[in-house]
Amino acid sequence: MAGFNAHRITNAAIYLDGTSFFGRAEEVDLGSVNAVMSDFQGLGMVGLIELPDGIDKLEGKIIWNSKYVDAAKKVATPFKTVQLQSRSSIEVHNSQGRIDEIPLVTMMTVMFKQYQLGSFKPRTNTTFETPFSATYVRQMVAGEEVLQLDYLANIYRVGGEDQLSKYRANLGLT
Repeated sequence: MAGFNAHRITNAAIYLDGTSFFGRAEEVDLGSVNAVMSDFQGLGMVGLIELPDGIDKLEGKIIWNSKYVDAAKKVATPFKTVQLQSRSSIEVHNSQGRIDEIPLVTMMTVMFKQYQLGSFKPRTNTTFETPFSATYVRQMVAGEEVLQLDYLANIYRVGGEDQLSKYRANLGLT
């Protein structure tokens, strides 16, 4: 039986508008790219199928481990976008141990949707959750683009392949 390489990601660092927030966030959820699907049925078809209609909104959140004034000034308004960057290291292991570390970089343009003032209890750490909506995302692994999605420019690339080139041409947007 052939072996395989196991990949693990166990940590990340986040940046807002290029400023590091090392150690200040407890968790970041970058969201999921989800297709919007609708049912399709036609005469003569034995069954019902789902077909994609587009891409759903992209939402995520940052959970802060305390209140930080420099972060608060960026996340308190929904009227300005923030450049969010998440950087991770993918550890590659085989039967000999760790054999490589690969960078995972996700860049997003986000608008924060909620600003928590706080909820406090004695002897309990307070966290602050800031949900966001994204209009742009680009994810790269080892310098290779995996995904680029720009909602406002109708750009959707997977592995460098333009998924919407004919769509834009059909609408006269090229």
